[in-house]
Amino acid sequence: MNLKRWFFLFWTCMAVGAVVTVVSGSIMQWTDQSFGFMGLEAAGFNAFMMAMVGLLIGAFSQMGFFAYLTLNYIALSIFRKSYLWNALQGYTTLFAVFGLGYMLYEQRTNEWFFWVLPLALLICSLGVAYVKVKQTKPSAFVPTAFLMFFVTFVEAWPALQGDTNISAIVFMIIPLFVCNAYQILMLHRLLQKNTTTDSATSAKPVA
Repeated sequence: MNLKRWFFLFWTCMAVGAVVTVVSGSIMQWTDQSFGFMGLEAAGFNAFMMAMVGLLIGAFSQMGFFAYLTLNYIALSIFRKSYLWNALQGYTTLFAVFGLGYMLYEQRTNEWFFWVLPLALLICSLGVAYVKVKQTKPSAFVPTAFLMFFVTFVEAWPALQGDTNISAIVFMIIPLFVCNAYQILMLHRLLQKNTTTDSATSAKPVA
């Protein structure tokens, strides 16, 4: 991937984070008037603040995404066999599902959130992995599911610490998940364009 396409992914990911954060935050504010600064009377100001937070979440998501790509590269060079690395990712994903549920249960969020959030996040992650497989190849299923669940879980760690606030967790996880999904589904398109451009350049006759 060249620098131009990396910048495109970076800024569009931040834009996605801003839009999703404003939409999800506004819905949460309309359904719960205690959510947001100064209440519904300052909806415009709240939307601006949510957009700024969304930009930061988009940048944070991209940091996690490229950290995973680096980890994936290193792990493949260590394990040599891709199925070993995939098996470890699959096991880690399942472990994270139960780990997230146990963490929320320990913090006594309520009677349903500790199992609804891990289950919903897992189902959505498998859905994104399915779409990725349809667009690329079957071997992309486990890495995509790992990224969508485990990496999102790690990125949302600050919201899961301390006094658990369901609104804060949802407010952070939704844009993180969407940004990660956007990046993983855009990656092969950008790489394919880059390969096509390079092939066309190399095939161009020398004057």
